[in-house]
Parts: sequence; structure tokens; C-alpha cells
Amino acid sequence: MTLSRMTQNMMSRQSFAGMQTAMDRVAKSQEQLTTGRLINRPSDDPTGATTAMRLRSSLSSQQQYVRNADDAIGWLDQTDTTLGSMASQITRAHDLALQGANTGAMSSDARAALATEVDQIRSGLISSANARYLDRPLFGGITTRTAAYDENGDVIDPPAMGTGTGVVRTIADGQQIRIDVEGPDVFEGADGVSVFTHLADLSAALKSGDTTVIKSSIGKLKDDGDRVVNVRSEIGARTVRVENARSVADDATLTLTNALSNVENVDLAKATVELSLREVAYKAALGATARVLQPSLLDYLR
Repeated sequence: MTLSRMTQNMMSRQSFAGMQTAMDRVAKSQEQLTTGRLINRPSDDPTGATTAMRLRSSLSSQQQYVRNADDAIGWLDQTDTTLGSMASQITRAHDLALQGANTGAMSSDARAALATEVDQIRSGLISSANARYLDRPLFGGITTRTAAYDENGDVIDPPAMGTGTGVVRTIADGQQIRIDVEGPDVFEGADGVSVFTHLADLSAALKSGDTTVIKSSIGKLKDDGDRVVNVRSEIGARTVRVENARSVADDATLTLTNALSNVENVDLAKATVELSLREVAYKAALGATARVLQPSLLDYLR
């Protein structure tokens, strides 16, 4: 039978290694309590670190979807508000056309006053057609200009319209939604004539007393108003879709945050108890080692 001799150095090294291990455990518990995290470096838990990285990547994507949805809702809300105001102005112009068509009760001065109001409505509509969100024209398509229409009611950047792309936002994985409406789709009919032209024609007819044009303007302005209302309804439907996507992204963000917390964060109560136990174990190891290892000169001479 082979006998192994335990020297003083061997006992010392083993004792010191044990105390170092106990001290490392105490230090790890203290670090976890200080940072509030179970994983402070990948070596603490390689599997957990990998899971945390994947959760963070998914969480970042969902947070970006929420930001995209917020931006989309802001754009759509601004568009809805603008269209609502424009619909009211077109309705007012339609009412003025009805008044102007009543030739038996309208004098030339009264019609001139109506024409002045129509001119103001037209100017207001052109101004609304240049409404912007974050310095981008709402109805300018993909234009880089600061306005969609000039003072005459003509499109400033025609190539930016009808590209088939427009302004889009990604609101979920593989889901994009267009948030803009191009000016011609709102302000022009199938014949390509805009509401601004209809208002200019109405104003001129009121000033000249041309009842034929005034009466034809009534139907044209009604169509213009209906078109704006229809586009506004479409904007509302898009808004609902974006809000639903944002709600889903919010829920996913909360779920992923909780999952990440379970992987990374410390249970403070449990960690505090564990630290206390490890400190007791370390102090016990120190005491036991001090009693066992009492080297003398003879021990060093062996």
C-alpha cells in the first residue's frame, strides 16, 4: 500500500485555496448586491448571458416598433386634423355656391362679398395643403421640399407624387404601413382638376354673375368634400391599425423586460441571505484554518 505524506506546505496551500474560494463567493455575492445583477460578466453564467443577449435584441426591436408607431400616429393624427379642417372649409364653400346660385335674391355686391370669402377659403385650403409634420409636407409624397403646393395651388414637386412608395413606417416584424396621403389623391378628382381650380372658377363666376358655372360648382365642391371625407376615413382606419400594432409591441416589450429581469436581476432578499451564509462560512474557514495550521520552526525544517 502506498502512503502519501502530507507536508506543511501542502496543508497550507489547500487551506489557502479553500479560504480563497470562500472569499471569492463572498465577493461575488457582494458584487451582485451592489450591481443588482446576477450576470455581471459572461463568465458568471454563459448560458444566461446568451439568453440575455437574445432577449435584449428582441427587446430593442420591439422598442423600435413602438417608436415607429408613435411617429406614425403623430403623422396620421396631424393629417386627420388637417383634413377635418379642410372638409369644413369646402362645406362652407359649397354653401356659398348655393347662396350664389339664388340669383333672384342676390345682388352683384352680395355675390362679390361671397366671392371674397371664397377667395379666402381657397387661400386657407392651399395653406392647409402645405401642412407639415416634423418639417415634412403631409401631402407632398416623398418630396424633399418644404411645401407641397405653391400659392396658385399647383404641385411644386410632381415627380415626388405617384411613386408607389410614399412615407412608410415598420410597425411590426415584416409589417409596414403607409402613413402619408399624396395631394392629388385628396384635392383632385378623376379629371385631374383640383378643388383649388373649382374655387377659383366659383369666385370668378360669382363676380361675373355666371350662374351656369356657379351651379356646376355646387356639384364639383360636393364631390371635393366627399373625397376629403373618404380619405379621412382611410386615415382613421390606418390609425387603428397602427394603434393595435403599438399595443402588441407594448405588450411584447413588457414580457421581454420581465424575462430579461428574471435572467439578469438579483432577488435581493435571497442574495442578502446567501451573502450572510457565505460570510459565516468564510469566517468559519478562517477560524478552523487558524486552529489547524499552527506551524512551528520544526515544521518549516521538515
